[in-house]
Amino acid sequence: MQRGLREECGVFGIIEKQQAEVARSAYSGLYALQHRGQESCGIAVSSDGVFRQHRGDGLVGEVFLQDAFDHLGRGEIAVGHVRYSTTGGKNPNNIQPVVVCHIKGNMALCHNGNLVNANSLRKEHELSGAIFHGTTDTESMIYTIVRERLHTASTEEAVACAMPRMQGAYSCVLMTATKLIAFRDPIGFRPLCYGQTDDGAYVVASESCALDAVGAEYVRDVDPGEIMVFSKDGMKSDRRHCGRSASLCVFEYIYFARSDSVMAGTGVHAARLEAGRDLAKEKPVQADVVIGVPDSGIDAAIGYSQESGIAYGIGFLKNKYIGRSFIAPTQQMRENAVRIKLNVIAETVKNKRVILIDDSIVRGTTSRRIVRLLREAGAKEVHMRVSSPPFRYPCFFGTDVDSRENLIACRLSTDDEIAREIGADSLAYLSVESAHRVSGDDAGTFCDGCFTGVYPIAIPAGQGKNRFEQHIHR
Repeated sequence: MQRGLREECGVFGIIEKQQAEVARSAYSGLYALQHRGQESCGIAVSSDGVFRQHRGDGLVGEVFLQDAFDHLGRGEIAVGHVRYSTTGGKNPNNIQPVVVCHIKGNMALCHNGNLVNANSLRKEHELSGAIFHGTTDTESMIYTIVRERLHTASTEEAVACAMPRMQGAYSCVLMTATKLIAFRDPIGFRPLCYGQTDDGAYVVASESCALDAVGAEYVRDVDPGEIMVFSKDGMKSDRRHCGRSASLCVFEYIYFARSDSVMAGTGVHAARLEAGRDLAKEKPVQADVVIGVPDSGIDAAIGYSQESGIAYGIGFLKNKYIGRSFIAPTQQMRENAVRIKLNVIAETVKNKRVILIDDSIVRGTTSRRIVRLLREAGAKEVHMRVSSPPFRYPCFFGTDVDSRENLIACRLSTDDEIAREIGADSLAYLSVESAHRVSGDDAGTFCDGCFTGVYPIAIPAGQGKNRFEQHIHR
């Protein structure tokens, strides 16, 4: 049932001026971020310095029932997380927030991204006596911060001292007894923003749509390298690690983010419309109707239709009552899984030449099944257009883009070969240049490593996909 590509994670934090239903605010924020992680979720609350948490496998609405809110109670600060396991498997100890009690207090950390030096950090901490409960790089991060906290005057100073030792992608919210701290790696791979409610609460989230969900007004993004500290006394910013060229993941605009979010000043919906328009200019084809694969392919399909003048049609009905946690227990059910989630509206495609717009092709399995559904519904031709460049390289910074041997664009050398593999009459991708342009990246500095193999920072030798967890389990 899962699409070929998984999102990474989503983080949320809120601090009120006095005790409030912060757990319910975090719940609303995580609900808005559910598209970023549907495997597990968790919330931690600070009430007069006492930490309470609730975590579990499943969707936000499944994990947080009334008894969870009774346990969490009221508080001044809350942090929350939705997760997919890009690093670390389905170990219950991997569910965030990660909470630790140390000699100077308590911390709860929520992390979106991946560290490329997680192996060396973990080994260093283990050799000094640290005991790890899970297999995520987030534990290595919080131990690194705790170690610095032992000889610094504040938690934010500990974060500042720890940041140079943490290499890779991290957009984080960190809760102490009295503070909500947001920080982002100096490259800025993953998004993070903050806002404020009418009653003065500060809110931090992976995407601006989560601010909307709790009635907070978007103020701005947390800058790459910035450490922001929110407390009852207000907000302060530490910019000592800022100044490098921003390298936000360009694929956030194409797929990960929700359409109503704004990132780095660019609206995601507008970026996807523009991607569709560019795709129509770069890869035109004669057809009768343009359709999009729900949900993130629809905006680009509308843009393609607007630019090409070919009518847009609703080609699929998506079953919204099936989450990505659905597991098909038999081979026959696995074969029929795409039919359960997507059903073709035959009147739109029957006896027509169809342009099918999707945001990506990873392994090709899902694309092949979708093309087959259109054929069975009577489409005369199916021309697939993809609103991203082809995936040719793995991602090491928090996205589940697989090893090269599993990527169809690496396994097959031409678009025509891929088209034959998935059963389409033709196939074409958006150019890398257009992907940057539609994202508002005029300087061309956003990370496109999964398309080009050129990464903003060096990858340690031998660092393959899932190598971190393989190392742990040796």
